[in-house]
Amino acid sequence: MRYNIRGQHILVTDAMRDYVEKKLNRLEKYFEAPIPSETHVTMSVTKGRHVIEVTIPLASVVLRAEERSEDMYASIDMVVDKLERQIRKHKTKINSKFRKGSGIRTMFKEDGAAVRVADEEEDYELVRTKRFLLKPMDVEEAILQMNMVGHSFYMFANSETKEVNVVYRRGDGRYGLLEAD
Repeated sequence: MRYNIRGQHILVTDAMRDYVEKKLNRLEKYFEAPIPSETHVTMSVTKGRHVIEVTIPLASVVLRAEERSEDMYASIDMVVDKLERQIRKHKTKINSKFRKGSGIRTMFKEDGAAVRVADEEEDYELVRTKRFLLKPMDVEEAILQMNMVGHSFYMFANSETKEVNVVYRRGDGRYGLLEAD
């Protein structure tokens, strides 16, 4: 795996970098071939909490996990555990969907490297569909609308780009914007 490890409000030491690489290398056992893309790791300290965000872009899915704790090394351990659960869950879903043939299924190893976790399987049941008219607005107005309705996200037609976007409230209390590529 190739890594892009950076720090925000924290100096990433060689020991921290080595620990992250050692822990994330554990994930390689779940894949048939080496991961061709670069794994992005962001380490930060916010209000005394040590936060690590890991993003692994793959051909068919993006694995992403974030953890925060009082200790950076504990956050690293927790984020790797979370990524392992995501991989096992995704592998189980793929294997149950595509019992035969190749394609995406060949991304994950078939031997006993990954333990099947039956209690993590989920049926994704759609329980509600909502339709509404998208009013053109700028990002700031969309954030205000989101806060007024008390939701953690809000979909809107961006008046500047003429595209559908989503604003959302992040775990740190700030806001994010989702745009289609």
